[in-house]
Amino acid sequence: MTYPQYPQQQQQQPYSAATGGEPPLWAPYYGAPIAAAVKRFFKKYATFSGRASRSEYWWWTLVSVSVSIVLSLIMSVMGMPDSDGQRPEFGAGAAVAVSLFGLWFLALIVPSIALTVRRLHDSNKSGWWYFISAVPIVGGIILLIFVLLPPDPAGRQYDQPTS
Repeated sequence: MTYPQYPQQQQQQPYSAATGGEPPLWAPYYGAPIAAAVKRFFKKYATFSGRASRSEYWWWTLVSVSVSIVLSLIMSVMGMPDSDGQRPEFGAGAAVAVSLFGLWFLALIVPSIALTVRRLHDSNKSGWWYFISAVPIVGGIILLIFVLLPPDPAGRQYDQPTS
């Protein structure tokens, strides 16, 4: 006599770029290419449940930091010092650049926190560990160590159960 296996007891194979095909959104995508990582970031905009692989997390971090650097450069060019080098003159271009940077920042607060929480879940840490970043200096270092950790199979507890 065989007994049915419940979703919590089934062994799931990890999805990766090497196995072919993109995994469902609730599953982490190990070895995700940059385009897939960015697409999944926006598709899972405010999803705090589930897990995110290291590649999903770090590809998005690279894109986010790169865009922020470009926007910062645009802001600094738009607010260059005047001819005597005394004070910057901010015109309409600087206002547009500052507005773009502000919109970029505000639009990505919630999804960036959600991605970090999903990354913590992949290493079998509670998403509440995100708040350790509020501790000056040490908290950010601890959070960095946590997002660098490899996946832990026990992190499956944060996955969506399959039927």
